[in-house]
Amino acid sequence: MTDYSFFLSIGFAGALLLSTGLQLWLNGRQARHVHTNSGTVPQAFSDTVSLTEHQKAATYTLAKLRLGNWQIVISATALLAWTLLGGLNLLNLWLLDVMGIGMAQQLALLVGVMLISGLVDLPMGWWVTFRLEARFGFNKTSLKLWLTDLAQGAALGLVLILPLAWAALSLMQATGAMWWLWVWLLWVGFNTAVMVVYPKWIAPRFNKFELLTREDVRAEATELIERCGFQAEGLFVMDGSKRSAHANAYFTGLGKAKRVVFFDTLLDKLNVAEVKAVLAHELGHFHHKHIRQRLLVVFGLSAVALALLSWLGTQVWFFTGLGVLPSLSGNNHALALLLFMFAAPVIGFFTGPIMARSSRANEFEADRYATTHASANALASALTKLYTDNASTLTPDPIYSRFYASHPPAIERLAHIQRAQTPT
Repeated sequence: MTDYSFFLSIGFAGALLLSTGLQLWLNGRQARHVHTNSGTVPQAFSDTVSLTEHQKAATYTLAKLRLGNWQIVISATALLAWTLLGGLNLLNLWLLDVMGIGMAQQLALLVGVMLISGLVDLPMGWWVTFRLEARFGFNKTSLKLWLTDLAQGAALGLVLILPLAWAALSLMQATGAMWWLWVWLLWVGFNTAVMVVYPKWIAPRFNKFELLTREDVRAEATELIERCGFQAEGLFVMDGSKRSAHANAYFTGLGKAKRVVFFDTLLDKLNVAEVKAVLAHELGHFHHKHIRQRLLVVFGLSAVALALLSWLGTQVWFFTGLGVLPSLSGNNHALALLLFMFAAPVIGFFTGPIMARSSRANEFEADRYATTHASANALASALTKLYTDNASTLTPDPIYSRFYASHPPAIERLAHIQRAQTPT
């Protein structure tokens, strides 16, 4: 029988090196393109965006890219340490020595990896919030609130993930070769349940949500929602300003639990017609069933991934090729899950442009829908304000955008809106 562990090790190391190098190359392209075009506001925005605002966006983008380069290197180093350098194997052997074989050891392994990974990411998260975002006037959170969010997030993660992990590992052990189907059904059910309970029980742990009281916005938004056939639990305002100056709006929930949520920062920056246009764009996603389509894609891919993992988990070379010695006297389901979670993003990175292209097409569709139910000029004006207030670059590198961007570049998007607009 051929031992594929060597080939897996070489292939994984090569894919990690290639993806890391490609990410750094793309960041370099983006930085050069943004810097080169920072001296002149694009013609499409010359009447609405000042040179000072344009240059602030360029400086902000370059600062994020520099920090992003460090994040890329740190992430690749951590991934290498967990796998080929034996970090996961050492943690697993230590826990086996302390706890012995069993469900408790497997759960401890999952929690241990999460906690260590979280600690590794902690300094970068602090730097982003209190250095990068603060430097450009976006951070509004305090150290106390930041630490509280971390503690609540960790506690919530344990409350949600530990029972899910226990159930998944139990199914993997008890249901034989078809365990992947039962775990997939568990995963789908869990995600569906979270979408129902998130708006009422999870999100309010971190932010305050109040019913929209601005009558001018409420009247326009209610009329638009009813005209578009959208049913929601209500219109809510979230106190996003207590953490960030960035503005946003979104739908959340499932079925009757759906909510329309506006950041308070969004309502402060846009006029009524612009808020209506942004809402019409979000309703466009609902009309075209984009969210449902994305869920189906995610659920479909997760079924394929779990089926693949069910086979890989029976192959010794899968473990040894990624730096782990599997147990010969107990099951290795937690190890297999972790190794798959480590390896999947490296391979998935190369499929990212496909997902990004699909997302950009959805954004164009939602914009077209918005121009038929609200003012195209108001939508263009709202997007321009949001680009400016969020310091989003108006001149991204084309290749960088095609690879990463889930939304079309600003110039392309406004040109598309102008072509699609109809009188309202």
